Amino acid sequence: MADKKWSQDVTEHSDALDLDEGVFKQDDPAKIAASLKRSAEHSKRRKGTALQSAMSMLTFYINRAGDNLGKDQRQILEKAKDELREAFGKEPKTAGKEKAHG
Repeated sequence: MADKKWSQDVTEHSDALDLDEGVFKQDDPAKIAASLKRSAEHSKRRKGTALQSAMSMLTFYINRAGDNLGKDQRQILEKAKDELREAFGKEPKTAGKEKAHG
């Protein structure tokens, strides 16, 4: 594993969630959120709530991808966070910002 980063190993072999292949490469935030929600809800080994586990994996991927993540894909993944919150019946973080401007 010397030629792999620890984060890649975690992403590929995490016991927390079994992720759908290419979930973070999709271009639809709602589909990303739905896939993460499904994975988190079916996991028997997650720590915390399904929302916490799904959000943790999404945030982990965004942070680990760093500069290698293109601007467009980063925006899609950030929108997926709000979609994920909505999928679990929570208010999106951006909702408060939009209301303040409206």
